[in-house]
Amino acid sequence: MVFNIIGFQIGWFACVLGAAYQAPWLGVFNALFILMLHCKRSQHKQAENSLLFLAALFGLVFDSLLLQLGWVAFEPVAYWPDALSPPWMIALWALFASTLNLSLNWLKKYTLLAYLLGAISGPLCYWAGERLGALHLVNFNMAMLYLAVGWAIAVPLMLKLATTLMNKEINRV
Repeated sequence: MVFNIIGFQIGWFACVLGAAYQAPWLGVFNALFILMLHCKRSQHKQAENSLLFLAALFGLVFDSLLLQLGWVAFEPVAYWPDALSPPWMIALWALFASTLNLSLNWLKKYTLLAYLLGAISGPLCYWAGERLGALHLVNFNMAMLYLAVGWAIAVPLMLKLATTLMNKEINRV
């Protein structure tokens, strides 16, 4: 659990500060290393791999929509399409997913709290990313509303997905 919490924090700062200092791929590679260690240590590798992939895909769509609406701006990333959410943001979604069966496992029992924490913590993370220089919330109010509603839905949804994938793997054995 401690590795999970520390790994997430290191990965988050590597991604955000990498983007802020025009080295986004450095954060992505750091996150991939942390995620590789996470998966290697997991007792349920297939469930974890699926969860990380689906969370990254969800994040790609979620943040790309935010970008296309013009409510957020990211610095261009070399070798990456400008119309899509940057790879460091996608890595952050996978890092978030890596906490669902470990450090956030306790939250699975409290759906209402998961909605509330998502609505608060999601927008706060983007605001912190802006303060550190990784992104710009072009239309702050609309972006915060989108993020609050989106993360209020995403957190319980991802927790349910984590449980479903884990149960599916356990029952297959």
